[in-house]
Amino acid sequence: MRTALALIVLASIAGGAEAAPGGRVVGKVTVTEADGKPAVGAEVIVYVVGFAEPPEGRDVVTVQQKGRAFTPDLVAITVGEKIAFPNADAFLHNVFSQSATRKFDLGSFKKGESKTKEFPAPGVVDVYCNIHPEMAATILVLPNRRHTRTAADGTYSISGVPPGTWTVFAYTRRASKPISGKVTVASGADARLDLALQRGAEKEHLNKYGEKYRPNTTTYR
Repeated sequence: MRTALALIVLASIAGGAEAAPGGRVVGKVTVTEADGKPAVGAEVIVYVVGFAEPPEGRDVVTVQQKGRAFTPDLVAITVGEKIAFPNADAFLHNVFSQSATRKFDLGSFKKGESKTKEFPAPGVVDVYCNIHPEMAATILVLPNRRHTRTAADGTYSISGVPPGTWTVFAYTRRASKPISGKVTVASGADARLDLALQRGAEKEHLNKYGEKYRPNTTTYR
C-alpha cells in the first residue's frame, strides 16, 4: 500500500501550475470501516495532482506528541516545508521514519523539547516512535499547495486550482490505498467530486532497527 501511495504522489509532478485564474474543487468524502459502518472521526486529506508549485511560506507545521499519540496523525505539506515534533508528554519520545521518501531519526527527547525536519522531496512518510509502538502518523509530501483536510461532515473545498483536467485523491490513515476521481476545472467555477473510502485496522510496524517491538515495551521516564 505504501509503495502504491508513494507512486501516486511522485507521478503527480507533471509540470508547473498555469498562471490563469483558478477554480475550485468541492465535494464530500465518506469513510466507512471494513464492516461497512461509518468511520467516526476519520481524518481525511484531499489533494489535486498533475502540476507542481512551491510552498506558500506558512509557519512550520506541528505534529505534537501527546498521550502516546501523534496529533494530528495525518498531515499534508508541500515539498520544501518543515514539520516540528514537540513532546508534550512527561516522558521520552523518539521520532523516526524508515520511508524511502525521507529516512530520519530525531533521537529521544523529553517534555518541552521540539525537533524539526524538512521534507524536500514528494512522497509518503510514515512516522513512528521507537519507544511506543502504538504511535504512528503519516505525512503526505505533495508537489503543490492544492490540498486540504475535510470538515467534520466530510465536505471539502480546494480553491486556486488551475484550469484543466486533474486527478483528485482522498486518503485516510488505515485505508489500503487512496481513492481518486477526475475533474475538469474552469476559471472561476466549481467542479464537484464526491469520493468514498474504506479503512481497516492499524497495521503492525517494525522499530527503527527493523526489528519487532518487545512485548514488554515500557514508558521511559
